[in-house]
Amino acid sequence: MTEIVRPLGTARSEQFEVDIDADAAGWEYCSLRVLTLGVGSSTEISTGDSEWIAVPLSGAFDIKVEGTAHHLRGRPHVFAGPTDVLYLPPGSNARVASPTGGRIAFPGSRAANGQPVQFLAAEDMPVAWRGAGNMSRRAYEFCNDRGIAADRMIAMEVLTPAGNWSSYPPHKHDVDSSTETQLEEVYYFEVSDGPSGPGFGYVRARSADERPLDVLAEVHTGDVVLVPFGWHGPVVAPPGHDVYYLNVMAGGGEDRVWRFSDDPDAAWIRETWDHLEIDPRLR
Repeated sequence: MTEIVRPLGTARSEQFEVDIDADAAGWEYCSLRVLTLGVGSSTEISTGDSEWIAVPLSGAFDIKVEGTAHHLRGRPHVFAGPTDVLYLPPGSNARVASPTGGRIAFPGSRAANGQPVQFLAAEDMPVAWRGAGNMSRRAYEFCNDRGIAADRMIAMEVLTPAGNWSSYPPHKHDVDSSTETQLEEVYYFEVSDGPSGPGFGYVRARSADERPLDVLAEVHTGDVVLVPFGWHGPVVAPPGHDVYYLNVMAGGGEDRVWRFSDDPDAAWIRETWDHLEIDPRLR
């Protein structure tokens, strides 16, 4: 569990408050960095053998890469709506500055063939509504077949209102078959505060075969959960606290596609969605 769940502060480096590359995660592809900059400060970053996407969590950012400057307008916090994002190819050296100060995430994946630098504006963000009733959530699908083109990475943000269940029914994508693609996955969490203190949520992951995995963890802002295989979900947002997570997925298959299998004991829940409305807080 200590390897799968990385509470805030346990995956820190000199530059990043979260610094998990594929080697540190114990797998082949997925990575995640989170960087905090003060007002008017800047730093240099290098993507190395991976493709990265710059995703402001709070504040605005200016990124100069390949001689061109890009302004990411950002947002005050992750619950305020979508943000501009920027794709950085493998082998990129970039300067990241923040006129406002803030925090920015860099989901990534090792990549054999990177794509060109790409900017996606917030107003062009592909949005999906998933589930229904108290299983409703909203996804900003900035890196999939409707968003930024990438070599291996699939990435998105998911917002789950207080009292709702997300990443449900439990599902897996740990084999290559006609129904699944083998994809490593990172969950990065932020949780809204309550009137008397920081919020929390819960996440579940468990094995689907003989490999050991059994996690039921309380998560807070800045925590990371790694899903190398097995059933994962639900993510639970308790009453009073909205839960955000940033998903990063990647694998070694020839096609960049997200195919998954539902837990057969819970798959029936999808049939109930036809009779429920989307949570109006998400519209």
